[in-house]
Amino acid sequence: MQSLHVITPVKDSIDLTLETIASVVGQRADVPYIYTVYNDFSTPENTARLERASREMGFRLVNLADLTDHPSPNYLLVLQTARREALAADAGLLIVESDVVMAPDTLQGLFDGARQRPDCGIAAAVTTDREGHINYPYEYAIGHENTVTAVRKHCSFCCSLLTPALMRTVDFDRLDAAKNWFDVTISHLSLAGGLANYLFTTLPVWHRPHGSRPWKLLKHKNPLKYYWIKYTKGLDKI
Repeated sequence: MQSLHVITPVKDSIDLTLETIASVVGQRADVPYIYTVYNDFSTPENTARLERASREMGFRLVNLADLTDHPSPNYLLVLQTARREALAADAGLLIVESDVVMAPDTLQGLFDGARQRPDCGIAAAVTTDREGHINYPYEYAIGHENTVTAVRKHCSFCCSLLTPALMRTVDFDRLDAAKNWFDVTISHLSLAGGLANYLFTTLPVWHRPHGSRPWKLLKHKNPLKYYWIKYTKGLDKI
């Protein structure tokens, strides 16, 4: 692993996404990296904002409408495309979701941490609220601040580096296309393939949970309504 391919999938929620993008392009990093934002059928107005930001901030923008007519979400297509490109370049794949803001040293820290651990499949940055308290989905790490720990629980893809070893072990083309999200599946397949997944509470990132999918906030505020929407509309298949 000599470099990183960094990706952010996004559908609308552009104000939050632009904060995410700014935090990625502003990284203090020695490792070379390429940054791609995958626009998953945002509105024409928000697509135009992303295109303008791409020119101004220097990231690569891929409009998924140019690749598929499959309705959003197209997370599987993003993962499959990004995996092929990363493996061809012997690069790690760093996923930074559009409701995350990285600290300036996060990218280099995850790269160094993964390279120092030959068995690493996933190197995940812990998520916190604005005040620095560990939050969803890593509440299980509260009390383990300032550590690097091999974890059996799944690593969220909020801000996670997938190593070439993992991407060679797990064939994304064989993932279940009926699902929407794949962090649980890939985390488990990493372990099943003999790799280890590490959670870096030494590298916190600011996370606004479900900022890009606000209906999911109902899971905590009104779980009956959340599960009614989830199952009647076929959303959020994990």
